[in-house]
Amino acid sequence: MAQTEKLHIVLFPWLAFGHMIPYLKFAKLIAQKGHRVSFLCPPRNIDRLPKIPPNLTPLINFVKLPLPHVENLPDNAESTVDLPLDKMQYLNKAYDMLQEPVAEFLRTSAPDWVLYDYAPYWVGSISASLGIKTAFFSVSTAAALSFLGPSSVLKGETDDYRKTLEDFTVPPKWIPFPTTLAFRYFEIHRMVESDQTLSNTYNGVTELYRFGAAPENCDILAIRSCLEYEPEYIQLLQNIHGKPVLPVGLFPPSEDDNGDETETWRTMKEWLDKQEKGSVVYVSFGTEAKLKQEEITAVALGLEHSQLPFFWVLRTHSGSAATGLSQLPEGFEERTKGRGVMWNTWVPQLKILAHDSVGGYLAHSGWSSVIESVHFQKPMILLTFVSDQGLNARILEEKKLGYSIPRNEQDGSFSSNAVADSLKLVMIEDEGKIYREKVKEMSGLFADKDKQDWYLDNFLDYLKSHAASK
Repeated sequence: MAQTEKLHIVLFPWLAFGHMIPYLKFAKLIAQKGHRVSFLCPPRNIDRLPKIPPNLTPLINFVKLPLPHVENLPDNAESTVDLPLDKMQYLNKAYDMLQEPVAEFLRTSAPDWVLYDYAPYWVGSISASLGIKTAFFSVSTAAALSFLGPSSVLKGETDDYRKTLEDFTVPPKWIPFPTTLAFRYFEIHRMVESDQTLSNTYNGVTELYRFGAAPENCDILAIRSCLEYEPEYIQLLQNIHGKPVLPVGLFPPSEDDNGDETETWRTMKEWLDKQEKGSVVYVSFGTEAKLKQEEITAVALGLEHSQLPFFWVLRTHSGSAATGLSQLPEGFEERTKGRGVMWNTWVPQLKILAHDSVGGYLAHSGWSSVIESVHFQKPMILLTFVSDQGLNARILEEKKLGYSIPRNEQDGSFSSNAVADSLKLVMIEDEGKIYREKVKEMSGLFADKDKQDWYLDNFLDYLKSHAASK
């Protein structure tokens, strides 16, 4: 294909908003370069995604793929936030039943490339049979994927020497350089306890198997990362899988990500404007983490004891995922009235993080939130809960971009004093000055739109030069 020709690229994410949102950002970046994108997703999820700018709507085609009916899967459940953990297996089953509709779409539309997530590992072999090139596009870092290891290990074809939970609390033997990259005991234990381990079997296939087959069945790996942030892991990932690994940049926030000016934001801004510069703690733990009652209590009392102003987004999960309202400590809201804001629905996170009064982010270390936090020069105070958050936290700790709240190594419990002390350390005290300085240093990279443009152009040039001839 000539370098000047325009591509048709299909994007197919897993049904978690932490995956769908980065895939949508990638779709917009690709479309801004004049290429056509088909975004495959169930209808209700598409309706819940942020709206596309009018100038890009001709280039992004949302292909609504209704999930097949599966017993025990509620009719309106199309994403992980719609379900409790014990129903997740049914979402996986319905998702895997999309193989024929996806194959039919690929047959009739004949795209140049398909970019797919870890869960639909089967897209690689379907596309290969149709002569279509593929990339496994990971929304996780190269470090997190490197920790998982080779496809042969993940698929169970080669024995994994890691047999106990303790084995996952040290760096794996295939990482040849010094690192702290590993889970802490309570992180891997919680994943087992809450039925979120990668070894769980959904629809007859383990999550580990999917993570092994996805990169094995593709032509290249695409990573939402950059060489300046994790060069050693990008090279290691290429060595592990024996195929090209292309960083596609960090997708830094842009103007249209911020959403329109609304009455809700004006209310928030009015409160933030009254606070001192750098004094406010922004608190949000993403869409997937479900905090235990004792954790909510410790966070609340920690915020109270810190005496710092705070803006806390404490979401309640909707639909069949609801497990009852979480209880704040008695009298907490009265005692912190004026100093703290509680919010239980969607917020314009980018606008909040960009505000001068926000001086720190009490976060879960999900990769998208990390990118936004560093972009806006906000050091992180970390509380990890699920999936790759612990692995992200180790790298953030190494780079002094985030500080993890001290926790009991066995059960992950933490005290309100630990929360208060950690917040003050990172945001106020001299001892924590390094976190405030390091995040400012790194923000230049994370906010560099020219660098992002270079990574995107480099990736698209590769796709053009390696597209199958039609």
